[in-house]
Amino acid sequence: MVYSPLSIHTVLSLITVGARGPTKDQLLSFLNSKSTNELNTLASDLLPHVFINRSPNGGPHLSFANGLWVDKSLTIKPSFKEVVDCSYKATVNQVNFQTKANEARVKVNSWAEKETDGLIKEFLRPGSVDRMTTLIFANALYLKGAWEDSFEARRTKLPPSRRDLSSGNLHDQKCRPDYKGF
Repeated sequence: MVYSPLSIHTVLSLITVGARGPTKDQLLSFLNSKSTNELNTLASDLLPHVFINRSPNGGPHLSFANGLWVDKSLTIKPSFKEVVDCSYKATVNQVNFQTKANEARVKVNSWAEKETDGLIKEFLRPGSVDRMTTLIFANALYLKGAWEDSFEARRTKLPPSRRDLSSGNLHDQKCRPDYKGF
């Protein structure tokens, strides 16, 4: 699993839109933004370009999706839902974490699998969602394209181990230090 700066910024912006008081101020400062309106405008201007799914000449397939799962005990303000829908192109789902946490986890996993063309099947592992969960923000970024300079197995190496944030497990991924892009 890879964590994209755009994905992280988008999810933090979504959280900021729903935050109030010192939390909102701290998030705005961290995101180097003056207001949620500035974040929303950035998302509205940028995300339509990211959502382009294949160029006319058969270019890369890119999918960028955002989703929120909110416990049914919480009220979603219409103004928040409108911003999330219009500026962030995110789906908002109300679920029952209190008595159907695993069912909610399965819904998030199904969303991730659909949005990544089946590459991410288990975004959330069993036991990672329970009755204490009230909100899940998720972002899926899927890219499939032909590399201008393809990877050769013999030219890859294992970097230092990295911790998988979703499970806490250490894992290794091969990378290519001399990658030049598409």
